[in-house]
Amino acid sequence: MTGRELPPSSPFAGDDGSADPAVAAALAALADGSGTVGDLVDALAGTRVLVPVLAELEVGDVAVHDGHEHTVDKEASTGIVALRAPDGRTALPVFTSVATMAAWRPDARPVPSDVARAALSAVSEGWEVLVVDPGGPTTVLLPRPAVWALAQQEPWQPAVTADGVDPELRAAITAAVAPVPGVQAVDVVPGARAEVAVVVGLVAGLDRAGLDAVLAQVNAALAGVELVAARVDSLELRPRAAG
Repeated sequence: MTGRELPPSSPFAGDDGSADPAVAAALAALADGSGTVGDLVDALAGTRVLVPVLAELEVGDVAVHDGHEHTVDKEASTGIVALRAPDGRTALPVFTSVATMAAWRPDARPVPSDVARAALSAVSEGWEVLVVDPGGPTTVLLPRPAVWALAQQEPWQPAVTADGVDPELRAAITAAVAPVPGVQAVDVVPGARAEVAVVVGLVAGLDRAGLDAVLAQVNAALAGVELVAARVDSLELRPRAAG
């Protein structure tokens, strides 16, 4: 990994290190089940976060929170670290306050950054997600599309809400997959192993080679859907025999 400039601290000269009230409220709502990750992303937009810098870090250090291990990767030139999230992706840790960073690593030095710059830094490094307050009390993994939205300073439109998969996204996926030969039905639902599941009803009588060919075409069709790339964090394909 290569080095990069840290965000300048001068715009935050009057910062007392406390969490933004709206962000703190969104985290509290998530903790008690009354809020959503989308609410947190909305609250974070335009705010300051703290990026941790460690003076001495050994490759393979592990941070543990709520029973989940997060392996720390070394950023040799600056001491900025990345966490390995439970799903294997690389995340940039950001903190809402000096207190939450101290709970994670008392030896970490907080470097203030506006959240858009922090998200853009993660994107430029190829780090897929942000993890907010990995030391608790409420830890939240922001998915890749949310990180992109924060980096671009645009509103985030979650692929899945309490009402199910977003209708525009659902329509785009259905329109792309339905014409594939061998597909008789398409449904798009919240996923179990991924954020979104595409359920495809297939014609009867396919042998293994035929099934593989149809699924390859379905995957190719999905890869061409711009909304999937922009708004879906992870996707699973569920082939079924059409009823």
